[in-house]
Amino acid sequence: MGDVLAGIHAVWEFESDALVIRFERGNRTPKLFQVLRERRVPYEALASVTLTPGKRGTVVLHAVPRPGADPLMEAAAGQLKESSDPYRLVLPADRETLAEYYRDELRALLPPEPGAAGAAGHGGSAPYDVLDGLSPGGEPAPGSGLDGPEPYGTGGAVTPAERFLVAPPPGPLSFKAYDGKASFDGSAEVAFRWSWTGASSEKWKAGDRTFSVRDLCGVEWRSPDVFDGHLRLLLRDGEPRPTQPDHDPASVVFGLGYGLVHESLPFAAAVLAAIRTGDRAPVPVGSRTPGVVAERIRHLGELHRAGLVTDEEFSAKKAELLAEL
Repeated sequence: MGDVLAGIHAVWEFESDALVIRFERGNRTPKLFQVLRERRVPYEALASVTLTPGKRGTVVLHAVPRPGADPLMEAAAGQLKESSDPYRLVLPADRETLAEYYRDELRALLPPEPGAAGAAGHGGSAPYDVLDGLSPGGEPAPGSGLDGPEPYGTGGAVTPAERFLVAPPPGPLSFKAYDGKASFDGSAEVAFRWSWTGASSEKWKAGDRTFSVRDLCGVEWRSPDVFDGHLRLLLRDGEPRPTQPDHDPASVVFGLGYGLVHESLPFAAAVLAAIRTGDRAPVPVGSRTPGVVAERIRHLGELHRAGLVTDEEFSAKKAELLAEL
């Protein structure tokens, strides 16, 4: 198509094989959009397209991703507010006819679902779709707010994607949680460094943690906009974990302005994408970079000077870190 459709906070560009969503920069633009900047969504990553009435004289064009196609939406698990959904394009109501045209053009580019009449958004000529929260099969779509706590993208007649088709957000790769700082090197390791003002005694006892992506099977993100927000790394070892995230050294908790959606959700999506990348070459012993080791020793020294680590513990841990080089 090669056309461009400008809406509120975002612009959709229709390439031959993908929908490119570019987000505006500005004080009124949701912070998550500003972090995402741009997303390239292959048409095969979309399940359906709807057009519905919006608020205050607007219409909403909504491209619904296939379950399993986008690591951001998989990590979000239906917890994003409508205003922060990157797949919704809000337009003035006087552009309704133009929005209908692009809805139909985009639907024609979506791959049909085998054996599911009207699936993937095909068919239908009414000015508005019956309800933006309905799946192609007519049931409440997960993540629409009409279906309870079911994860985003499950159910309905749409076939889940076998792999992620949309690239993970470019960042941020670190953020401050209430009880520590989370960082991710982008491919191999996730690190939690505890804050002496917020971390529980269980986490202090466990010490700062570094997790190999190879040892993870998923992530659990709970929005800071709800009670008990957190990011929990799911380990492959299957051992029992504390129920409360603030007691679990594989979790960081949100609250009081820490772990905000635009910081913690892109982080969670990037980790999830790395986990599912596929086969990885074994990481050789001694592969930790000097910079990483130096940073951990520096932090260990801070804890030592604050009296939170004894002389013996400091010496033993320092020797352990140096041995990793």
